[in-house]
Amino acid sequence: MYQFSRAIYRELAPMVARSPVHGEVRPRDQAHVLRCCEAAVERLVTDRHYFARPARSLFNDIRSYFPMGSQIQVFRVVSHYLDLAQEFAARQPRAGYDANGDPLVCRATTRKGTPCQRTPLPHNGYCPSHQHLAATEDTEAIAA
Repeated sequence: MYQFSRAIYRELAPMVARSPVHGEVRPRDQAHVLRCCEAAVERLVTDRHYFARPARSLFNDIRSYFPMGSQIQVFRVVSHYLDLAQEFAARQPRAGYDANGDPLVCRATTRKGTPCQRTPLPHNGYCPSHQHLAATEDTEAIAA
């Protein structure tokens, strides 16, 4: 997934706003844009079910580093590459591990508030004991 965050950054780096005082791009601004891109793609991979609008989230994090005239282009670049990353993540074989090699765990929490440690089923991310929660998600999505 590293390649997606770097591709976003490579296209956006030349557009980062220049300092009004010195007229050059500040390295810390470029570093912040890179960190935000990497964090968004990382969250997309590890927490995809709870990351509803990754493109909008990343754009809101980095938009202040770009001039007003290029913000539409910035949003298009971000949404294009994050759509590709979502498609790539969806095509990866699950087999009990996420894209980083960490074992998958159920998305539900126990009554004590700790995460369920059982292995989830591949089609919705819940273990057999918490399948009823997947049905409520579908109902909430239709209502919204």
